[in-house]
Amino acid sequence: MSEIQLRHDWKRDEIEALFALPMNDLLFEAHSIHRQVYDPNEVQISRLLSIKTGACPEDCKYCPQSARYDTGLEKERLIEIEKVLTEARSAKAAGASRFCMGAAWRNPHARDMPYLKDMVREVKSMGMETCMTLGMLSPDQAGELAEAGLDYYNHNLDTSPEYYGDIITTRTYQDRLDTLSNVRAAGIKVCSGGIVGMGEQATDRSGLLQQLANMEQHPDSVPINMLVKVAGTPFENLEDLDPLVFVRTIAVARILMPHSRVRLSAGREKMSDEMQAMCFFAGANSIFYGCKLLTTNNPEENEDMTLFKRLGLHPEQGKYATIEDDKAVLEKATAKANAIKDKQSAAFYDAAAL
Repeated sequence: MSEIQLRHDWKRDEIEALFALPMNDLLFEAHSIHRQVYDPNEVQISRLLSIKTGACPEDCKYCPQSARYDTGLEKERLIEIEKVLTEARSAKAAGASRFCMGAAWRNPHARDMPYLKDMVREVKSMGMETCMTLGMLSPDQAGELAEAGLDYYNHNLDTSPEYYGDIITTRTYQDRLDTLSNVRAAGIKVCSGGIVGMGEQATDRSGLLQQLANMEQHPDSVPINMLVKVAGTPFENLEDLDPLVFVRTIAVARILMPHSRVRLSAGREKMSDEMQAMCFFAGANSIFYGCKLLTTNNPEENEDMTLFKRLGLHPEQGKYATIEDDKAVLEKATAKANAIKDKQSAAFYDAAAL
């Protein structure tokens, strides 16, 4: 089999032609590429925790965390570091190799940065990869997080440039691209993907993948989300996406970005086992694990492990020791986190306002 040539010059009609292939041909092409780069039976597992929930000033029409929509979501301030570490320990015990922390912000404030950097350092000391999604970042903020050791930063493009204005008006497509550039320049790995099923046209799905695949460097992780329709958001009554269209999106993403981790993200709770199996065959090799993704539901962990067993899949082993091998490290990290909290006054937590 010939060596895979990475491309960054995909044309829209080329991508649309891939989407139009007969399903068997598309899956064969995607799976063949997948096998050349990855163990086809290994899946990287991440856990996602909301560290600050609700009251976001943005108007993303799919998002229950927007302050503009009445979704009944309970708002929470930035949570304390020991709670983050408790969740990280649980994630690692369940097999996660990466711990992702998300805050419902337009962008972090200066007062938040010391606390966020402490989070990164302490989770990393447990032997896990770290990822954050905090909204837009300036070059200086990206540099601070890189200095703290952040491994990945998630900032999705959501959809094509042409459809973007129908989804969000409070920040531009260029704003998102600028944040990704700032993150990459700081030496942090990029996690960027999008959402399908938001009423977009087929050409918009091609346009989203074109933007990602034509970056100077492909995203290290590409989360593909299926819209979760939340009551109270403008998208609560959209028609369901054809499951096979979603599978095609996974397959095309794998063909365009052979070395990226393609992640099944939001929407898995509504996916059948058979649909997920097709996605794994098509090149998906990462999932978010646990019963909640920020504010939306996700399959229970035991359901995922049962499915993995049925499909003969196994979690990525990675470079990290198992939780049984490093209890002392975890205990040390917890003690250090508690010491940090003791040094910080209650006023600091009050300052981390909604």
